[in-house]
Amino acid sequence: MALGSAPSASAPRFDAGRVCLDLLATTHPGERLDGVGALCAWIGGAGLVPEGTALGHADASWPAGFRELRGCVGVLVRGPCPGDTSSYGRALGRVNELALSAPPAPVAVPVEGGGLVRELAGPPGCAALLALVARDAVELLTDPVARAAVRECEGDDCPLVYLDTSRGRRRRWCSSGVCGNRERVARHRRRAALARA
Repeated sequence: MALGSAPSASAPRFDAGRVCLDLLATTHPGERLDGVGALCAWIGGAGLVPEGTALGHADASWPAGFRELRGCVGVLVRGPCPGDTSSYGRALGRVNELALSAPPAPVAVPVEGGGLVRELAGPPGCAALLALVARDAVELLTDPVARAAVRECEGDDCPLVYLDTSRGRRRRWCSSGVCGNRERVARHRRRAALARA
């Protein structure tokens, strides 16, 4: 499964390393799941369905379901707030509930030239697609090694969460080219201001 948020005109592609974390990134820099079309683009870009899968049956209830799951995953990834275990428990219950639905079954279909491509046996329903993301969250949250590699970007005002797979596990930013570059520029300006003073 290819991971990563679907590219759009308003936001660059962000690959958090897990599809459930990519879902969290759909709130930055603004709401990116604001309609059925945007959600369908994200579903395709995140690799939840094979390229070219028709999602014309998606309706207005789908974005709300994905935004609800996104909120639950955010609570679980960031951990319970001190003194508030009830929202954590509700989020965990909902993710587990959503993970129960069967995902769309993939089948291999021959193409011209003798190769095979992956297609779905039937049109994917919202519950099945939510189950794929919820199961990814369950796998992440129950894998101590992966869980220990979850990081929140240290960039100013950047809420993105990612899986740190860098050598030495010392990655600090969601993107070296965006948040990392901003930090380097700010550090350079601070040093230059101190030198002038």
